[in-house]
Amino acid sequence: MDLPKDAVMLLSVVNMKLRDFYPSLEAFCEAAEIGVEELKEKMAAIDYEYDRDANQFV
Repeated sequence: MDLPKDAVMLLSVVNMKLRDFYPSLEAFCEAAEIGVEELKEKMAAIDYEYDRDANQFV
């Protein structure tokens, strides 16, 4: 899966995919072929962290 390079666009795409298609961050990352920690680091760079209960970056 091609993911946006821009962190804000990436946030939007990831949260939409988590909301509509994937039950967990791990499931999304497996499908997108990106490491969970790598994605968390990219989101942390723009002050977002994964909320497991909401299944979203907040």
